[in-house]
Amino acid sequence: MATAFDLLGLARHMEWADAVAWRTVLDSEAGRGDDRLRTWLHHMHTVQYSFLQIWKHEKPGFRPLEEFAEPSSLPRWGMDGHRQLQAFVTDLAPEMLAREIQLPWAGEVARAQERTATHPTLEQTVMQVVMHSMHHRGQVNARLRELGGEPSLTDYIVWVWWGQPEAVWSFLADGARA
Repeated sequence: MATAFDLLGLARHMEWADAVAWRTVLDSEAGRGDDRLRTWLHHMHTVQYSFLQIWKHEKPGFRPLEEFAEPSSLPRWGMDGHRQLQAFVTDLAPEMLAREIQLPWAGEVARAQERTATHPTLEQTVMQVVMHSMHHRGQVNARLRELGGEPSLTDYIVWVWWGQPEAVWSFLADGARA
């Protein structure tokens, strides 16, 4: 079983890796204008926010991609979500990790797959968010390569080798390439 400390480390890596991926996308002329990349990055942040809202016993609210007309608004929204997610994980008591989480879409997925869904724990859903984000960063990197760009290096072990740095979002401060 992971501890809240372990999950916070994974959440910190996820933010760092998302910031690196965003920087890479925005540094690429082809990446900046690619709808597929924006869709994946929007989906990734939507899932992060949705799980956070469920953990906090709130109804998930989905913001459509069209709300992010300003190029830097989507990564800024993602950055804010990371800060909220880490604050939530930081405050987790060990006994909370075993709490069952009811996901509103579980029944729909179970029916489509002709299976029965059980309720995951809070710990398992935090792991899901981290792994789901990793999957979509992989898609982003593959798409950047298709567009002729160089994918970002966002591996967890690289983050560890580099001393587990904080995420750097300063490229958004000056509107750089956004």
